[in-house]
Amino acid sequence: MGLNSSKTRGGLVSEINVTPLVDVMLVLLIIFMITAPMMTQGLDVDLPETTAKSLNQKEEPVIVTLDKDGKIMLGKIEVSQAMFRQQLEKAYGKNKDQPIFLKADRAVAYGVVVAIMADIKAAGFDKLGMITQPKKELH
Repeated sequence: MGLNSSKTRGGLVSEINVTPLVDVMLVLLIIFMITAPMMTQGLDVDLPETTAKSLNQKEEPVIVTLDKDGKIMLGKIEVSQAMFRQQLEKAYGKNKDQPIFLKADRAVAYGVVVAIMADIKAAGFDKLGMITQPKKELH
């Protein structure tokens, strides 16, 4: 009697059927391929240049982004200017010591930037900073 003699008499097969596993993996692969491009969301912002040095931060700041088309992003969520203050208080109102960085496109009107800064201050946040791009030095 050899090792394969049990197969000929109708015994149990000790091989694993991998077809269902491959099917599940292909479905997961397709789902990730479809959803991955949707997860990268952001605004293209042309930052103003400055010679100031970057600050060291101990905690993760909240980033408010203003693009040239007037879109406002609070973290990764798009909000309207009318609802910005309420959304800020709702999302981050428990930790008023958390720093907030404002990242505004250079084409955004100064009045809009100041209005957003006023809303941040009115919401009770005191640690407000501006995100700028380092100035390119010409040699």
